[in-house]
Amino acid sequence: MQQPWDIPAATSLYNIDRWGAGYFRINDKGNICVCPTLDPATPIDIMELIAEAREQGLKFPMVLRFQDLLRNRVQTINRAFSEAITEFKYKGVYRGVFPIKVNQLQEVVEEIMDAGSEFNFGIEAGSKPELLAALAIHRDPEALIICNGYKDPSFIQNALLGLKLGKRVILVVEKIEELQQILAVSREMGVEPWLGLRVRLVAKGAGKWVLSGGENAKFGLSTAELVAASETLKAAGLAHCLKLVHFHVGSQVPDIGTVKRAVREAARFYTKLCKLGHDITYLDCGGGLGVDYDGSRTAFDSSTNYSLQEYARDVVWNIMEVCDDEKVPHPTVVTESGRAIVAHHSVLVVEAFGSIEKERATVSIEPQPGDPKLVGEMLDLRRSLSKQNRMETLHDAQELKEKALSMFDLGLLELDAKARIETVFWQIAREVVTLSEGMRFMPDEIRNLETALADQYVCNFSVFQSMLDHWALGQLFPIMPVHHLDKQPDRQAILVDITCDSDGKVSKFIDLDDMKDTLPLHRLVPGEPYYIGFFLMGAYQDIMGDFHNLFGRVNEAHVFLDADEECGWYIEETLEGSTIASVLSMTQWDEAELNRLMKAQVDAAIKSDRMKPAEGIRLLNSYERDLKGYTYLHFNGNGPRV
Repeated sequence: MQQPWDIPAATSLYNIDRWGAGYFRINDKGNICVCPTLDPATPIDIMELIAEAREQGLKFPMVLRFQDLLRNRVQTINRAFSEAITEFKYKGVYRGVFPIKVNQLQEVVEEIMDAGSEFNFGIEAGSKPELLAALAIHRDPEALIICNGYKDPSFIQNALLGLKLGKRVILVVEKIEELQQILAVSREMGVEPWLGLRVRLVAKGAGKWVLSGGENAKFGLSTAELVAASETLKAAGLAHCLKLVHFHVGSQVPDIGTVKRAVREAARFYTKLCKLGHDITYLDCGGGLGVDYDGSRTAFDSSTNYSLQEYARDVVWNIMEVCDDEKVPHPTVVTESGRAIVAHHSVLVVEAFGSIEKERATVSIEPQPGDPKLVGEMLDLRRSLSKQNRMETLHDAQELKEKALSMFDLGLLELDAKARIETVFWQIAREVVTLSEGMRFMPDEIRNLETALADQYVCNFSVFQSMLDHWALGQLFPIMPVHHLDKQPDRQAILVDITCDSDGKVSKFIDLDDMKDTLPLHRLVPGEPYYIGFFLMGAYQDIMGDFHNLFGRVNEAHVFLDADEECGWYIEETLEGSTIASVLSMTQWDEAELNRLMKAQVDAAIKSDRMKPAEGIRLLNSYERDLKGYTYLHFNGNGPRV
């Protein structure tokens, strides 16, 4: 029996009340709303925002950035640590840093730095380009710049330049050989370095990035190397330059037990190094603070079994307990939580412009004179199908379908007959699935059939450009329609992109139990746009996308709350995505040369009377105009043009 449909039913179906963390909900119109400050009194209707962005000339796909949400995440993390420090009477402070690698976009980094100014929030850089950007944007003399990653003399010089400018720049030694290089460059520049040592823990992470930690990790010093580094600094008279102990247990750590073990082990290293005569100020816990992408609140890869508050409390408590046990002063706590800051603020909206349905009758399936016996038998099965005989009918239909394939391979079945048999088979399969709804136990055979029947919704975007973590690592993201949620979805689908690659698809979706193979969607209506939102996209996806098929960066709209605006918000800035000419230039194609080559061919066609002059000029102008256009398809919000 079909359950009544309402907004709470839609909320439950897509788990939005769980992964949304209070920032996302469904309004009475059936549209997704964003509450950037967690205040339900200031919602932003995504469909109204889409309409405004279209008015400003932006096309799909489009990234919507909610800058107030970004600020809220910075404030929330800092306040969580402040509350934990106060609760436990911890004798130190918190100084977070944003790891710029998670999202290097200037507007994102600037917003984070501005929001974090009241908390002396700093920045982490892992490469020379990131360091040069960090040095320029860093303003607070109390905030840190943490330098991770492998370093050459140029990297070290720029970090030491920051120290000369009065910034708190800490060079973290990732390999023991780096220490001598840092000391040599610092002597040349006449400045004492601020140093950190990255320890290689026994404790491993968990989830998809488990191999980034542990004894075989790419970065970090062994216990013997830590002792050697300590002796080297003492011999150079620079024991006081060791300011920080650093560790990193992995990205998106789903299990709080992993965090606790790693923090305690690292805290023990900190205390022992202090006892070797180093006046260390900071203990840097690295990244790892996860995001609950699926809302299950478990230790599954796409979730976390802990809250932000629990994370902060456990980090502070375990550091304090180890330090008190060793009679060592409490250090300033540093974390490099990037994913948890930026993930929620970014939503990718794409347009579905077509669907492929297996059971759709694209040919006539009515009986015809001279039909092969198999066609008649398949039609008879469809007519006799009932709830009582559904499994028997399905098995008989599967046998007939296999017979039809064998006969076709032998040249004994014509194309139209094969097409009708397959169409009727999928209609039978769909009806069997429908008749099985509400069963106490759903056989795997029916579940697999339901997945096989899934529609393919063709969406105007590139998985490789916008969702590289999903394609490469199987990372799950919340995905759902952004409108029509007051109506019950009537289709199960997977999403396919517009690249020429068969891997350009999304066929795994979040679920409270594990993951789903299909996504509930509404049937597409010809001529009406259908928008699908990809949520929690702000971490890494903006940066790591590639240019497969030369689909470039997508359009962006940056949104701010403003009580003076009638709707309560405004689009502060729109950024156009990559043009065709710009992505071609990245692969060594020159726009002027392309135009010249095409003009030569058009001129030749005109001279040989294969083309009229007016037509040639029109086509050449169109070619030149398209080079300056968006790399994605354009449907004017009314479905496909053709």
